[in-house]
Amino acid sequence: MTKNVAILGASNDPSRFAHKAFMLLKRHGYNPLPVSATVTEIDGVPAVPHLADLKEPFDTLTMYVRPEISTKIKNEILQARPNRVIFNPGTENPELEAALKSQGSHVVRHCTLVLLNAGEFEKA
Repeated sequence: MTKNVAILGASNDPSRFAHKAFMLLKRHGYNPLPVSATVTEIDGVPAVPHLADLKEPFDTLTMYVRPEISTKIKNEILQARPNRVIFNPGTENPELEAALKSQGSHVVRHCTLVLLNAGEFEKA
């Protein structure tokens, strides 16, 4: 597994869970790759508007967008073919989850922050 983790719905607002995940991933030695339609950089790391714009490969995609948004960009997510997708609380999308599973992605419903703090991120 690469240390690259795409964060869909990344935020530069320190009060947002997506921002907290970005910072915690960095502290745990991961390379967070921010993906956001509204943010251009987080803590000096350039953000891209679409998963396809990422220049580095990633195994894990952690979701920080509402189901309405992930449904709209379902094809973009599926085309990225992530090995693992973490649906954080409030991002669950059964239709997208089923589509990801059918193409072989491992789907996890959990909190990235909890997984990192518990030392379970690699195992989930």
